[in-house]
Amino acid sequence: QVQLVESGGGLVQPGGSLRLSCAASGFTFSSYAMSWYRQAPGKQRELVAYIFSGGSTNYADSVKGRFTIFRDNAKNTVYLQMSSLTPEDTAVYYCSRGGTAWGRGTQVTVSS
Repeated sequence: QVQLVESGGGLVQPGGSLRLSCAASGFTFSSYAMSWYRQAPGKQRELVAYIFSGGSTNYADSVKGRFTIFRDNAKNTVYLQMSSLTPEDTAVYYCSRGGTAWGRGTQVTVSS
């Protein structure tokens, strides 16, 4: 079955960087668009970044220029490189395939 496993979250100071990873299995990874969402306490889950199977990307306005989504089809993994982090980026980050398959999430906390 479809499995998505996120890793790489943690505590980082404002201005710092983190790279999240999402290891996928159970489907032909290279054929699917993949996305990263996040959900902050008390807020709705929001789309952060999206990468098509061909490699084109889209980003939420709030992260443009700071976050980069990329994929390694040989490793069945999608990544989210995050830089210039602010406390407003604190959230649980989820990997998704098509908004229907989800990982369990990884916590990112930006705090001094």
